[in-house]
Amino acid sequence: MADVVLAAVPTPFAADGSVDLACARRLYEFLADRADGLLVAGTTGEFPALDEDERLVLIDTAIDVLGPDRIIAHIGAPDAYRAVRLAREASLLGASRIAAITPYYLAASPAEVTEYYLRIREAAPEPGLYAYIFPERTGLTVAPQQFCELADAVGLAGAKFSGVAARNVAECAAARPGLRIFSGDDTDLAATLRAGGAGIISARASAFPEVFSGLSTAIAAAADGADHDADHDADHDGEVAARQADVSAIASLGQSIGLVKEALRVRGFGPMAARMAVAEPDAATAARVAELVKSLAPDD
Repeated sequence: MADVVLAAVPTPFAADGSVDLACARRLYEFLADRADGLLVAGTTGEFPALDEDERLVLIDTAIDVLGPDRIIAHIGAPDAYRAVRLAREASLLGASRIAAITPYYLAASPAEVTEYYLRIREAAPEPGLYAYIFPERTGLTVAPQQFCELADAVGLAGAKFSGVAARNVAECAAARPGLRIFSGDDTDLAATLRAGGAGIISARASAFPEVFSGLSTAIAAAADGADHDADHDADHDGEVAARQADVSAIASLGQSIGLVKEALRVRGFGPMAARMAVAEPDAATAARVAELVKSLAPDD
């Protein structure tokens, strides 16, 4: 897999709270040429507010638009019973990669976490299985040593580390170099890659995919230039710095589902309502979002 920037896509809801599947398809089509792949029905997708059929139809639509190899279908749940059912159905839809957030709400021991993933693996042995570690949302901390033991026991293909867990990318990538470990911290892609990470899975890349893919391209060109064209190192480094400055401008707004949905509204994907308690940006922030869309996505 060559994917470096995956967009963690939000779920478009209509004003009445129903899933706006037509808008979801348009969003997936928009991202198909602008991102390496998608994480569907994850945290940014408000998965706790989706029923199983809704999650599966979103996964099916994404597979139809981008193909099975460019999708990571999130099937995680607070319990293995539901995660297993979703994993089995996602596999039948053709998903080649599935991700599951760790069990949440009730505290789970390391043995219970391992059992949760083993049951998913048994139910859906074909897709690559990714652990999704996000302590701020689950209340569950998975230390690097526990993660490595989990990966070995289950046969994980990789992981997404979000929140404070993103600090563990380097240690886990060094300990298990065969795994594809993605960071949910999208503020410094170059640092993630230097740490041995596979790339980023970014909510903001759903709204500003050109910026993040442009940074990825610039980093790759700089690495290639360092190997083959030392005279142009300064030019490559300057391009990386310029692209990173754009990412930093987006990151300065903060990170929230509301901000991502506001940017997508500006880009024509309205109404992008939310089901969960998603704070809408204030007027000043919304104006800044619109300015950034205009300056960083001038083709819209």
